[in-house]
Amino acid sequence: MTLLFRAAAVLAAVLVAGTAVPAGGTAAVSADLLSGHNWAQFAGAQPTAAGVVITPLDRWITATEGKRLQPNPPVNLAGPRLDVSGDFQVDATLSGVDGKAAYFQLYGKVPVIYDEWRQEPPSVRTGIVGGKLEIAVWDGKSDKAAETKTFGSGLSGDVALSIRRGGGSVKVFVAGKELGSVSERGVFGSGTVWFGADAAVGGGWTLRALTASGSVKVVDAPAWKQQPSSSSLRAKAAGLARPIGVGTAVASGPLVSDAAYRAIAGREFSALTPENDMKPQFVQPRRGVYAFAEADMLVDFARANDMAVHAHTLVWFEALPTWMRSASDKKTVMLDHIKTVAGHFKGRVAEWDVVNEPINEDNPDGLEHNLWHQAMGADYISQAFKAARAADPGAVLYLNEYGAEQDGGRWDALYKLVKKLRADGVPIDGVGLQNHEYEKADRTPPETFRKHVRALAALGLKVRVSEMDVVSGGDTTMQAKEFAGKLAVCRDEPACTTFGAWGFTDRFGSTADAGKYPVGPGDALPWDKSLNPKKAVTSMLAELH
Repeated sequence: MTLLFRAAAVLAAVLVAGTAVPAGGTAAVSADLLSGHNWAQFAGAQPTAAGVVITPLDRWITATEGKRLQPNPPVNLAGPRLDVSGDFQVDATLSGVDGKAAYFQLYGKVPVIYDEWRQEPPSVRTGIVGGKLEIAVWDGKSDKAAETKTFGSGLSGDVALSIRRGGGSVKVFVAGKELGSVSERGVFGSGTVWFGADAAVGGGWTLRALTASGSVKVVDAPAWKQQPSSSSLRAKAAGLARPIGVGTAVASGPLVSDAAYRAIAGREFSALTPENDMKPQFVQPRRGVYAFAEADMLVDFARANDMAVHAHTLVWFEALPTWMRSASDKKTVMLDHIKTVAGHFKGRVAEWDVVNEPINEDNPDGLEHNLWHQAMGADYISQAFKAARAADPGAVLYLNEYGAEQDGGRWDALYKLVKKLRADGVPIDGVGLQNHEYEKADRTPPETFRKHVRALAALGLKVRVSEMDVVSGGDTTMQAKEFAGKLAVCRDEPACTTFGAWGFTDRFGSTADAGKYPVGPGDALPWDKSLNPKKAVTSMLAELH
């Protein structure tokens, strides 16, 4: 559904009870952004007859050691957005506002998650905080708000907000009365508006009404189905005597906001791994509070394009919410998380990374003594696989590890572990070898990789290249050789089911410089930052004939 609404005299508008009225007294046509639009796939939100109920997520990006780095409030990626070409107004009724914070946010662009960093786009956030109106503006140059102001007092219950862009400023009205304004700081220069909403822990509120008027066009989420191509990587891999999957990690933000990214993802790949959206800090930010919206959206995209979903990841010691780290009953936490998350996606994903990166070759037992190991010992691994099998009997279950494609201590420890798991009857089906090549020392000869694939196959295990990327330093010929060499092994070895890269374009690659504005992209993936194919794409296609 696409609706076009234009009002010629927004700048001259006066406000009557929160409704835009141009000079001359005729009310501007407004678009209803709730009725008939998708708010069911908005994390922390629940559409009801009374409106969209906003539940606090308290979702954060966390560091490796568990420190909270940045808030990660939700954006309605699958719902309506605005294309704006001039001045406009958004009217929102917030119902049930109490003493806790209630936030409603207009984003000029969609946030992008680069591994352990959220690139904060330009946005304006209005909040009712302690009875006052708070307006914060992010200018796209920092993680932090460039300006925050508070106005008024005694705001609670039903609050009718009007957010008006005009003359280089953003003015906010409550019940028709202007309470405050801030400089726009180029927030809407991109010509788009995306909607976000959140609540403070212990609070919650209902978005009872939402309309837009002025120079706006309302656009719903794009169609997921992409145009196939007989010359794509996936088509060539499917045409082999023994077909293999060609996979990539996919990020939810770019998938909805970047049409070229979306087209390549659907056209070139037959397997999709959610880059971040199934990790614990995203799907269970608070104990017992699950947020599946972004991950569900990725699964919907995959299903629309006949892509298998390799789900990532159930048990890891990184990307955890702080509550999970501090919980005293780690075993219960782990098993409940597996049961709920794997159960939610039962029948819709083909595979799971059940345990991610359990190896530490420097310890006598060869295992990382992470929080799960500290609570349960090495048995946490077998318990995790058994729980995953019970939750989704049809999924293929993988252990995923980095650095084990090379000879040495990591490989030795991995082989010892999976051999024991198989001997003990643990339901492990396969091993993912990540193949991250960040430095010259990370480059593994294809024959070494082949030897490891065959060793795992002898144990009855499937193997997949799970997260390959190759930092090139500008040497695209070397990068192409590395990608093609591992793909050729996967093509030839019967146990290798899928060749997967950790993303496909440098524009959104996880090796980007964290915290840098504008983003300093990496150079580790087969498509460059302009979404043009590099030599790696040509070389991989050559291996698939």
